[in-house]
Amino acid sequence: MTNSDFWQLPQLRLGDLELDFPVVQAALSGYSDGPMRLLARRLGASYALCEVMLDQMVLTCGKKTRRMMQVSDEEQPVGGQLMGSKPEDFGPAAMRLVEAGFRVIDINFGCPVKKVLGRCRGGYLLSQPEIALEIVSRVRDAVPAELPVTVKMRKGMDDTNESKEKFFTILDGAFARGVAAVTVHGRSVQQRYIGPSNWNFLKEVKEFLGERTLLGSGDLFSAEDCLRMMQETGVDGVTVARGAIGNPWIFREARALAAGKPLPAPPTVYEQREVISEHYRLADEYYGEDRGNRIMRKFGIKYAQLHPDPIAVRDAFVRIRHPGSWQKVIEQWYSEDRPGLRPSPPTDLGCGVNATKKGKQDNKNLSTAGACSEE
Repeated sequence: MTNSDFWQLPQLRLGDLELDFPVVQAALSGYSDGPMRLLARRLGASYALCEVMLDQMVLTCGKKTRRMMQVSDEEQPVGGQLMGSKPEDFGPAAMRLVEAGFRVIDINFGCPVKKVLGRCRGGYLLSQPEIALEIVSRVRDAVPAELPVTVKMRKGMDDTNESKEKFFTILDGAFARGVAAVTVHGRSVQQRYIGPSNWNFLKEVKEFLGERTLLGSGDLFSAEDCLRMMQETGVDGVTVARGAIGNPWIFREARALAAGKPLPAPPTVYEQREVISEHYRLADEYYGEDRGNRIMRKFGIKYAQLHPDPIAVRDAFVRIRHPGSWQKVIEQWYSEDRPGLRPSPPTDLGCGVNATKKGKQDNKNLSTAGACSEE
């Protein structure tokens, strides 16, 4: 796709909330914490969602949940995503998020993880339209009218006609109950992340919705992908999930392409060093030194894809065990400015086919929580 292929971007609105760009940071379980959201916003995302929170966790509000509910003025507007199974818990939990400062409440009907489905949460609710719509009503009734409520879905539990009918029942019913927008991922719950995302289905959904706001998700790993999805399907915006892990520059690149400019070169080693160092600083403030160090390992592994020596740098990040090791990796691998690489579309959240056995296992353990992303 060349610059001449681009058209005027759609205006993305979530109810009364007007965003200046239709490419946003998706909710990513285990990833889209405060530091990641803040960097995404600084590098061009118009809006970001917090990693998913269970309704019951929000209501009991333990130490981990209190940290997840922290939002900064710099990242506003920010959305909070809820997942659960009991409709009666969603309204009070949604109000807790509003009180914490979230400006959009998103309901997760899309997570395909086995243990989530087994507890009647996430994507399971696509098989239960009555319960799903009761949850939507409870949240919309509880949240102040001026704050948008949104829903995240997959294309259904599976590819049967019955599943498709239930999808459209929930979709239409959610808008009838006052949601401002729906995000649809082009894979079914049963499909998880296997095979391509069905963008033709997104086009069908947008044609059904007309002027109602639809965001698309699935297989967005480059700036070109983001704009191409909007052009080919007609969706009003896109949510970038896995494609933004370790690559917050994707938002800057999408803005450049949308403005008719050439695709910016990948960030140089020095540009990467600046962002990685800031990410580490933010994580240290957000989690504390020890936990921040552990959290940053999985991000370092993903940042390594952009380095001109990706495998060696990935393995260096995998070996980090102590906070002081970070500075050694930066000094060893980011002290010489060189052109960066563009990350290849991942087949999963693992290290890749050339990873060491140790690196594969470390990255698998660190990345499992991200499976509730809608990407």
